[in-house]
Amino acid sequence: MDNLSSNQKTFILVFFIILIILLVFTFLNFHSEDNSSDNFEDLMINTSNTQDIIENNIENIVTAESEKIIVYIIGSVQNPGIVELKVDSRVSDAVEASGGLLEDADVSKINLAYKLEDGQKITIPSINDKTNENLSYEDFISDDPGNIISQNPSSNTSTSNTTKININTATQTQLESLPGIGPSTASKIISYRNENGKFKSIEDIKNVSGIGDSKFLNIKENICV
Repeated sequence: MDNLSSNQKTFILVFFIILIILLVFTFLNFHSEDNSSDNFEDLMINTSNTQDIIENNIENIVTAESEKIIVYIIGSVQNPGIVELKVDSRVSDAVEASGGLLEDADVSKINLAYKLEDGQKITIPSINDKTNENLSYEDFISDDPGNIISQNPSSNTSTSNTTKININTATQTQLESLPGIGPSTASKIISYRNENGKFKSIEDIKNVSGIGDSKFLNIKENICV
């Protein structure tokens, strides 16, 4: 029961209330002087039919809620990140769920009607990113898990690319997880990236206003391109 959603719990509660009412009604009519065995059988059939209808509706609710997919959308959208969609959703649905396109989004490079699958990563390209010129729309939909963010940034073990944050694809939240990078600086990094294209090297991040040599030294071991 703890694993059920609030809608499922509510519907099941209503089902039991209706079932109890029907049973009470059946019991009262069974003991009535005017009640015949035929009427009792009809009432029992109606009770059974009602139970079947409610159980079918509960099953439909559980099925509908389980038929969801989760995708990761980044790039030139208002709110990059993970979004939950219905099965058979399209790229356009993911864009809408992420707040819509930014002004610099290059929609000529993406297929908004592309049907998505669970776990996919969508990159909405920018018209300012010249590296996208020779890419087709398939290149912006990926099943590759990509870089994994370190769950223990303070670990003393050596840092590899699988535990670094890619500054070309990182979200606002991911950038804010870097040492000394607050919401304002993270937003500047994303704006710079959207306006100038991908960083060619991690040193290029120093071109972002507010990131000098000192701040770069604090984050260089945690970032990659």
